[in-house]
Amino acid sequence: MTPIHIRVLRHSAFYSPLLLTIAAGYLAEEGLEPHYDIASESNTIEQGLNSSTVQVAQSAVATRFAGLSNAEPSSTRHFAQINQRDGFFITSRTPTGSFQWQDLVDGPVLVDHFFQPLAMFRYALYKQGIDSNRLNVLDMGDVQDIDDAYRAGQGAYVHQQGPYAQQLEADGLGAVVAAVGEVVGPVAFSSLCATQGWLDTDMASDFFRAYRRGRLAAMSMDAAEIARLEADFFPDIDQSVLSATIKSYQQLGCWQGDPAISEDVYENTLDVFEFSGDINSRFAYEDIVSPPPAV
Repeated sequence: MTPIHIRVLRHSAFYSPLLLTIAAGYLAEEGLEPHYDIASESNTIEQGLNSSTVQVAQSAVATRFAGLSNAEPSSTRHFAQINQRDGFFITSRTPTGSFQWQDLVDGPVLVDHFFQPLAMFRYALYKQGIDSNRLNVLDMGDVQDIDDAYRAGQGAYVHQQGPYAQQLEADGLGAVVAAVGEVVGPVAFSSLCATQGWLDTDMASDFFRAYRRGRLAAMSMDAAEIARLEADFFPDIDQSVLSATIKSYQQLGCWQGDPAISEDVYENTLDVFEFSGDINSRFAYEDIVSPPPAV
């Protein structure tokens, strides 16, 4: 078996196509032994790829926007889509069957302020005809801090990725009332990246052959079975909650379509970041995206 080191920017059931590629044994069937870790300040995705200690990483095309704005070079190339929609949900402390996005104005709303989730949230508000400045938005820190603050009684609404939102619902602390991805529509949200040098190798072809199977399985396999296979990745999450999360992402259509990153979804992502003011120019698709490895 040939070792392959995979590093992720965030760990969530939202990235089930990649997790399932590992958990279902598709990489092993290609002769690859996966090693998985989560990026940190001392072990970044860029550092790992450039040193060849990491072969593949989960990130997003938008992570290159700041570097391109500053004319900073990078060897990182994004070559396959994981999610073609935003994966954040809105949970209401007071369950209601008649939620309207306008209700968020009554807030306060705990919002994930990481650059991409925040930009997508603001764009969803814009598409709903709501000025984000009208909301009482709270920034509580990282994903765990946000969850802790809501559980401690802060906020009428909370903006979270699964399975945090589904766990709150299971714990009787609110109800999931909206999905940002449903409003924003198809975008190049999260993707796989590597160096171009690695993408030209036989290992890359073997990896991508396995990944195509994982992404197809993530959309077509029963959510409960995916949850069973991925259980070791989420030891603190009840399998029923994990299954509900995966089913929500399947219904949202996050994993549909070809795994190649299309120019259409890339341009939609530029629309989001242009609206948010995070970019002042529209970077060429070829500046960031490479085609998937040949198989």
